[in-house]
Amino acid sequence: MTNAIQSLLTAEQCAFYQENGFVQVDNVLNEQELIELRQYMEEVMIEDSGALSLQTDKKGGSYYRVLNQRVNVWRDHGGMHKYSFNQRFAQMALELTGASGIRLFHDHALWKMPGDSKPTPWHQDYPYWPMTEQGAMSIWIALDDVDESNGCMMFVPKSQNAGKLNHIDLANPQDLFEFVKGTDYENAKPVKVSLKAGSCTFHNGLTFHYAHSNVTDKPRRALAIIYMPDGTTFNGKKHAITMDLNLQENQPLAGRMFPLLASRS
Repeated sequence: MTNAIQSLLTAEQCAFYQENGFVQVDNVLNEQELIELRQYMEEVMIEDSGALSLQTDKKGGSYYRVLNQRVNVWRDHGGMHKYSFNQRFAQMALELTGASGIRLFHDHALWKMPGDSKPTPWHQDYPYWPMTEQGAMSIWIALDDVDESNGCMMFVPKSQNAGKLNHIDLANPQDLFEFVKGTDYENAKPVKVSLKAGSCTFHNGLTFHYAHSNVTDKPRRALAIIYMPDGTTFNGKKHAITMDLNLQENQPLAGRMFPLLASRS
């Protein structure tokens, strides 16, 4: 890990993120990096034997129709490790959050498959994460051009200010907006974010977001990485990433599985 030396984002981008709970950043990967990452992800998603990563559902499953997802792919492939531990991305997260340090929580390869594809319903990420403190966020890097036809993201600006709401079952979803009836968020206008391959969004773990279904004939491929501020602690709740680590409630999420990737000191 190296210290942050020079800002990678503008003051305007950081201010937009702080106000709206998400921001688009174009061209975080160059063409060569994009080709390389596509190859690495293809290898890790197809090869299953001896995997240390977690496949969240099998083909034909209800969750698989929403997302063909594999978590902690950095553990299976040195090439994926290169990108999941990428210090440029982590420094951007540091700048956007204002944290003193940024740790990895986990990565996930996200393929929205063609065919019987379902939308990713409106939800917040934070209720799924076993964290006591708020402030964690994700980078979502498009490996393909994304728009409404293959599963681009939508965000509700400023919705991070609604606070933590109920956990949404992505395969059998509740209506997130039922939990904010009578507030400004009930009828807030979402923003659709189409991206060119190699561009990304960052979003706060409390920001309402959604992804369209994939009606094309090819998978929509993305790499998402969850970052948390240094000092974030375990809340004791069950989670696939932490269940075998013998963590105690209020213990910092740190160490070999949650490395510090960027720091201000």
